[in-house]
Amino acid sequence: MNIEKFYSHVYDWVIVFGPKLLVGVIVLMLGLWLINFIIKWSQSGLHKRNVDPTIKPFLTSLIGVALRVLLVIGVMQIVGIQMTLFTAVVGAFGVAAGLALSGTLQNFASGILILLLKPFEVGDNIIAQGLEGTVSSIQIFYTIVKTFDNRTVILPNSKLSNEVIVNISREGNRRLDIELKFTNNIDFKQVKEVINAAVDKSENILEKPERRIGVVMLESDGYRVGVNVWVNAHGFQDTKQAVQETILQDIKDAGIKIPGM
Repeated sequence: MNIEKFYSHVYDWVIVFGPKLLVGVIVLMLGLWLINFIIKWSQSGLHKRNVDPTIKPFLTSLIGVALRVLLVIGVMQIVGIQMTLFTAVVGAFGVAAGLALSGTLQNFASGILILLLKPFEVGDNIIAQGLEGTVSSIQIFYTIVKTFDNRTVILPNSKLSNEVIVNISREGNRRLDIELKFTNNIDFKQVKEVINAAVDKSENILEKPERRIGVVMLESDGYRVGVNVWVNAHGFQDTKQAVQETILQDIKDAGIKIPGM
C-alpha cells in the first residue's frame, strides 16, 4: 500500500513538474549555447572597433558571468522555484559566502582598479611577485603573465593592485648597463676605443640618449669600467646578450686581458 502511494505521489509530481523541468532543461541548454554565441560575437565586435586589448577579456568575462546568472534565475522561474525561497536561501548563506569569497571579491575590485588606473596593459613587460614577463591577459579575478622562459603565471589581481609593480616597457626603451674590471696596467683609452667600436657595430642600440663609457670605480688592483647604452624595452635580454658577446670578443681580439678570464 505504501509503495502504491509512493508511485502515486511520483506520478503526480511528474505530471505537475515534469513538463516545467523539461522546458527548464531545454531553456538552459539553449541559453548556454546562445550565451557562448553572444560572447564570440562580442569578442568579434570589440576587435573590429579596436577596443583596448586590456579591456577585451575583462568585458567578455563580465558579460558571460552576468548572462549566466540571468539564465539561472530565468530557469528557476520556469521550473517553479519561488524567488522568495531563493532569496531566503541566499540570505542565509550570504554572510558565509561573503566571508568565503572575500578574497575573490577583492580580486574583482582590484581588476576594475587595474583597468581604470592602468599601471600596466596587455603586452607590457612587468616585474611582479618576483617574476618578470609579458602581460598576456587581464581577467575579472586574475591577470595572466607569460614569463620569458615560456611559463604561464596566473596572478590574483589583489596582489597586483596592492603591491609594487615594475613596468619595464612603458617608457619604450631601457638602459643596458654593463660593468667590466681591468688591471691598472691596461690603458683605459684603449679599452674605451675597443668598447666604443663594439657598441657601434652592435644591432638594436639607440642613438638617443647618448651612450656613456667611463670608469665607475677605482680599486687597489685595478678599475671598473661602466658601459651604459639605450635599447628597446622589448627584446632587452636578446640585445643584452648580443652586445656583451660583441664587447667580450672585441676585447679579446684586441689582446686586452680581463682578470679571471
